[in-house]
Amino acid sequence: MFGYTTINPDEARQIAERLAPYFPANLKTLEPRQHGTGLDYTFDPPFTGRETEPEQPSLKDDPRLRYVPEDTDPVEHELRDKALQLLTYVYDEAGRRWRDAAYVAELRDVIQDAPARWAAYQQAHTDLERAAAYLRTPKAHAEWLPAVTRLVDAQQALVAAADRFDERAEQIARTHHKHLYADLAPDTALKEAGHPEASGWHIADSEEYERGGYSDWHPRPPLTEIARRLVAAQEEHLATVRRLTGTDA
Repeated sequence: MFGYTTINPDEARQIAERLAPYFPANLKTLEPRQHGTGLDYTFDPPFTGRETEPEQPSLKDDPRLRYVPEDTDPVEHELRDKALQLLTYVYDEAGRRWRDAAYVAELRDVIQDAPARWAAYQQAHTDLERAAAYLRTPKAHAEWLPAVTRLVDAQQALVAAADRFDERAEQIARTHHKHLYADLAPDTALKEAGHPEASGWHIADSEEYERGGYSDWHPRPPLTEIARRLVAAQEEHLATVRRLTGTDA
């Protein structure tokens, strides 16, 4: 029935009757899988993650379930051992589902306006690309200083938008870390929280938001650092233009 343990119909009837008061209140069905080993569970209503985490109760005070030595009563010993195994399987599954639900519930709480902040960053990035591209056109020569000023404005807007998104991204990253042992992968948890598009968001590992600085080779820093690097590269390019042309550009 589960693992390498089998339960005959009479044992199943007795175990189910004895364990009934100890099962999670929302356990509706429990039956062997049709193919292979293991059990199929139905929890209804499903866990929301906002309940108290299900905790396996002790059976030591129950005269029909507490431990009996094998040499005292081998039949009861085996029956009660199987009952304890079954209860453990049920609470392991309940805990797994609760942890996944708690992960998703907390993500819903912390995401808040992250989609809008990400959209604002993307727009700021587009605006900066447009401002930088314009500097390479012949038209920019006629209004170089205003064009550079617009670039600087766009740079500042990008960094500000990145910083605003990082506020939410850090909360999301910390939630991912907190629920590290849930079965759900981060992208799956975000999808179940109602944001399948979040797989495209730039969310660094939680510890990255605590660093005081980043080297150029650092692989996945927060978005603010990505924006800073882009701005630095543009400023270096402008400095090179100034040096090679002998202008105040």
